[in-house]
Amino acid sequence: MGFNYTLFQRSCMCMLLLLISQFNIALAQNERKITGTVVDSESIPAARVSIFVKGTTKSTVTGTDGSFSVTAKTGDILVFSSLGFNTKEVTVTDQSVYKVTITQMTTTLSDVVVVGYGKSSRKALTSSITTIKADELNKGAISDVGQLLQGKVAGVNISSSGDPNKPAAVILRGASTVNSPGAPYYVIDGIPGADIAAIAPADIESIDVLKDAAATAIYGNRAASGVIMVTTKRGAKGQSRITYSGFGAIENVSSTLDLMNADQLRSFLTANGSAFSPNDDKGANTDWMKAIQRSTAYSHNHNLSFSGGSEHGTYSASLNYFNKDGILSESSLNRIIGRLNIDQYAFNDKVKFSLNLSNSTSKSINVPLQNIVLLQAAKHSPVSPLYNADGTYFENLNNTGYFNPLAIVGNAQDETKYNVLLGGFNTEIKLPFGFTYNVNLSYQKTTASHGEFYSSYFGKYPTSNFYNNPDPGIGIAHTLIGSLFGSNGSALRSNYENSTKTLETFLTWNKKINDHSINAVIGYTYQDNVYGDGFQTSSTNFPSDNIGFSNLTLGNPYAISSYRINLGNDLTYGKILMISDFARVNYSYKDKYLFQGSIRRDGSSVFGENNQWGYFPSAGVAWRVIEEDFMKNQSLFSDLKIRASYGVTGNSSGIGAYTGKLVYGISGTYYNNGVQAAAYAPVQGSNPNLKWERTATKNLGVDFALLKNKISGSIDVYDKNTTDMLFRYSVSASLVPGGSIWANGGSINNKGIEVSLSSSPVVSKDFSWSTTINMAYNKNKITSLKGPYANGDSVRYSDPEGPGQTNATLQILKVGYPLGQFFSLKYAGKDASGNSLFYKRDGSTTTTPAIGTDYFYLGNAQPKVLMGWSNTFKYKNLDLNIFIRGTFGNKIFNATRADLSYTAGAAINNILVSAANDKISDTRNSFYSDRYIEDGSYIRLDNATLGYNFKSPFEKVSNIRVYASTNNLFTITKYKGIDPEINQGGVAPGIDYNNFYPKTRTFLLGVNVSF
Repeated sequence: MGFNYTLFQRSCMCMLLLLISQFNIALAQNERKITGTVVDSESIPAARVSIFVKGTTKSTVTGTDGSFSVTAKTGDILVFSSLGFNTKEVTVTDQSVYKVTITQMTTTLSDVVVVGYGKSSRKALTSSITTIKADELNKGAISDVGQLLQGKVAGVNISSSGDPNKPAAVILRGASTVNSPGAPYYVIDGIPGADIAAIAPADIESIDVLKDAAATAIYGNRAASGVIMVTTKRGAKGQSRITYSGFGAIENVSSTLDLMNADQLRSFLTANGSAFSPNDDKGANTDWMKAIQRSTAYSHNHNLSFSGGSEHGTYSASLNYFNKDGILSESSLNRIIGRLNIDQYAFNDKVKFSLNLSNSTSKSINVPLQNIVLLQAAKHSPVSPLYNADGTYFENLNNTGYFNPLAIVGNAQDETKYNVLLGGFNTEIKLPFGFTYNVNLSYQKTTASHGEFYSSYFGKYPTSNFYNNPDPGIGIAHTLIGSLFGSNGSALRSNYENSTKTLETFLTWNKKINDHSINAVIGYTYQDNVYGDGFQTSSTNFPSDNIGFSNLTLGNPYAISSYRINLGNDLTYGKILMISDFARVNYSYKDKYLFQGSIRRDGSSVFGENNQWGYFPSAGVAWRVIEEDFMKNQSLFSDLKIRASYGVTGNSSGIGAYTGKLVYGISGTYYNNGVQAAAYAPVQGSNPNLKWERTATKNLGVDFALLKNKISGSIDVYDKNTTDMLFRYSVSASLVPGGSIWANGGSINNKGIEVSLSSSPVVSKDFSWSTTINMAYNKNKITSLKGPYANGDSVRYSDPEGPGQTNATLQILKVGYPLGQFFSLKYAGKDASGNSLFYKRDGSTTTTPAIGTDYFYLGNAQPKVLMGWSNTFKYKNLDLNIFIRGTFGNKIFNATRADLSYTAGAAINNILVSAANDKISDTRNSFYSDRYIEDGSYIRLDNATLGYNFKSPFEKVSNIRVYASTNNLFTITKYKGIDPEINQGGVAPGIDYNNFYPKTRTFLLGVNVSF
């Protein structure tokens, strides 16, 4: 019986195999060869378009003539995809030849926008978000993301210098605080708080700038200065691509100080009955500014990327090399960035694993004592030579504070190696009933290895008058640094590491029920941040100047009794723990009425024990008027939406891990049993009530499109108010141990209007013109300075310490006035003897004004209007982009011009040509006053790029683009300094003080190749 049963099984199996084989034969008979051509919207053949049969592994790529061939059967779906084009699906019918047209992606109100913990279509937004695509970013030899966005986003004030190692200052919708009115919070591929140095500009796909609190409040404690979401390029399914992009550039100084040459200065002294000292006058005619600069700076960039994917996964990898010489000699940046993005789908695409890795290694060579070098080069007399006859550096140390800037650069080193490792692993699981669960793990480690060396040459400089030249700020003054140079050379080394570990997990629910759409997110974040983990040390008394900072063990500091080893600043190390809960809900009815609400609960260890938790809510509503019945028959509007939002964000930047705690430090010495032992005492008092700085923003906005999307744009009006500002107060030690404490106090307000317009006035088969303009107005005002330890309404600061002006300040924090308000003397012309006159507070004039007493409010540094205007012209394969940027209504305190107008010192220091009409006997002509406050408005032709695309020039080469570009071609301005783009970041914006790294004009030639 068993035998018969087995025979029966075998018979059935044979019949089943026969049926299967016949079925397969039938299927194979139904499959046939499908051919065709793919073209773009202008009927031009589209090369390298990926085509795959949906649900299978069959795929192909179009040739240079757009042709393709693939095996498929009736009912199969062919998927056509290509970078920059919308994906298209075509169902196979009984025909065998197809002509498929794919359309280029365009920016519309339905585009996908990256928001915190998710994505949204632009039409569904209730908040203010601006998206900049990769091809819209600024062009040039740029290494910094801030410069990429400069002028591109309404309401974002970005200022940069020519220094390759200094990032641009980014201020969004005005300064939000007096403590740290700095950069926005960056999120890269979902990794929060990422270091932007980890990403190469060529790897950026898009940047979303979240401006109002309804958009940023989901990031709670770190979003007061706005949030910038960076999305890097990823692979596409069924499409393999290799691309190379590279450029070479040259840079020259675009503008210089109009200093006197030797003949002009000699004539000035003769006319004023004075003469050079023989110790200075060696018959030279030296341009000291040129001496510290390169005649031409070179830079080049190379980016090689690989991307592709199958139906169940994509990948993208790139390697970027960037090298840029600064226009100041010895300064340069060399950087290598590697990046890998992988997306893998599993379990019928219900689970997605994403891996994002990047590593950036850079080497920054800085000009040693850069601000001092710039100051010395500007004021050095042209009649003095660079070198003595024997080839040694010329010095006249009889002149106080007078040092050869070329000697400083030639006898010192300043170098920083910076490494950023950024990694993120994300898991996304699609669950039943519209739920999606995400777990994001990220790790970031930054390491900075810094070295400085000052050769034995510095031993000849007198320590009693070698001062630094710091950037201005609150409580910042010039200090003696000559003692740091030790004896027989000195060196300093430091190595510090910062690390951030982040866990984010959130559940998303997407559900559409008839006319109702709901998107809800609830999540949790844990972040562990350690900074300043490392050491610093210094040494002196080296046997040779050739050692540099490479081998500190060869120094003998203990033989120099006055030398103290530099072990770094107090509180360098810190550990911060942050824990957050957040939730957001988006609701839409008929895609017509929109609502968004969010709340984030943040806890941080940096605050006082009584206030470690903060709550940051937001709400927004929008009405898509275009969906109403009364808009159906009109032809003017293609889209129209009205938005309103309110939200609160927090700020904890600018303070450390132990800001709210009692801190002890070294406080001199005391005599103990015959030995002077170190004494320790409180240096900072504790504040258990220290709490979050909070910024509340109200926003009204309109998004619109006109005339079938020929014109589109947005208008936003906002009111941003920051309260409980974090500030360090100096108080009596009898009240607070150590005489210093951090507390909350004061408030600051920003109100503004932003307008963005885009249009395509001309669109034809061969020629098109598109234009985009944005403008923003902002008014900043300090509304309170009252705090628990200070009830005053003003603080004077920014003290450049010009000749004869001890304690003369330039700016004031004052209730009712903006951050960066200039407060100084008011110039009244000359008296009969040619001496400078100034107004007193009572309206009379005097030659001896009182510092601080005879001061007036003289305008402020913050611009009233920012503007960016981009125009793109295309004729067949030729394209031209012109970008113009402008800043209007701000003032600049040209302290550089003031100091270089000091005619009383013209026998020793150089002066500007503009000072020729002042007498040498006028010892106060350089006093800081409104005489040196200038209009900082300017219009700059920021970039012009001309390119040509060779479409499918060779087999397996889909496109070659060759382009030429120039930056900073010309600037229209009344400003008399080197450049009107003076730093707008920090608490002391708009001051030009002998520390301006020269701006450059760049000429660039580049090529992009796609395989």
